[in-house]
Amino acid sequence: MTDMGSETPGGRSTTLELSYAEAAALALRHEMEADPRVVVLGEDVGRGGIFGQYKGLQQHFGSERVIDTPISEAAIMGAGVGMALAGLRPVVEMRVVDFALCGMDELVNQAAKNRFMFGGQGRVPLVARMPGGIWDASAAQHSQSLEAWFAHLPGVVVVCPSTPQDNHSLMRAALRCGDPVVYIEHKTLWGMRAAVDPSLEIALGQAAHVRGGDALTLVSWSRQMHACAAACDTLAAEGIEVDLIDLRTLWPWDREAVLASCARTGRLLVVHEAVQAAGFGAEIAATAAEATGCRVARLGAPRIPVGYAPVLEAQSRVSAERIAQAARSLRG
Repeated sequence: MTDMGSETPGGRSTTLELSYAEAAALALRHEMEADPRVVVLGEDVGRGGIFGQYKGLQQHFGSERVIDTPISEAAIMGAGVGMALAGLRPVVEMRVVDFALCGMDELVNQAAKNRFMFGGQGRVPLVARMPGGIWDASAAQHSQSLEAWFAHLPGVVVVCPSTPQDNHSLMRAALRCGDPVVYIEHKTLWGMRAAVDPSLEIALGQAAHVRGGDALTLVSWSRQMHACAAACDTLAAEGIEVDLIDLRTLWPWDREAVLASCARTGRLLVVHEAVQAAGFGAEIAATAAEATGCRVARLGAPRIPVGYAPVLEAQSRVSAERIAQAARSLRG
């Protein structure tokens, strides 16, 4: 962790250079210090988690607040729901989104519906961390992008941070939310480093305007946003300036920002790493077309399992080159 950037009156730097994992760990540490109700439970959290996203927390807060659990996702999620109903604010670690499927009943039928079914008498303020996306050379059972499943589920918030700053600010916002949050960090972004302002607050449901342009609107999230940014650089060299929006939160999603851009550019391209069929991009495209009449296009992965061999894995990736070509076609 490296200090950089501006100085406070007392001489302490307010900006840090952090990795994606360090940014989340710092956010969690701050919230645990501020609120004794915040606890963590999951496999290997005591030793820092498999990606280092809990590094040092058990040593600082003890094993009663950073709780190592048996290998049972159903038990972990069920315990988290019970803790939340009892007044705690648990962070439930699922290791990867693929493993979270073993705890779906507790999330879908209990956490998501409790507030509605009991007239607001019960709340489930938990954060379920489910790292998603293609994990290099990890094959079909460890490389899924399932965010559309959770965006389809009434009662939950869905967050997909793409930068260290977002992973810090959105983690803090998620921990303060009164409803269950499905928090999907990307499996290959953990080592990404960038400047982070720990004091910066980002509201859930607020998109980031990454770059401006009038040629078309490009919407994405998570790791795929970086491929979109690279495509925008290629297109800019051709004189095509793109309005790039990083949603950051899929539910609620920032309709106002997206629709305002679409109304101005008249064209929308939605890109995601998840399978294109029934992906969340379809919701964005349909909403924009209905509201603004803009031309729309989607770009996602083919409906195939992610292969283990590099040549097969590559078939499931949406590259910057494919994004640039889709943008050119939309303008044609």
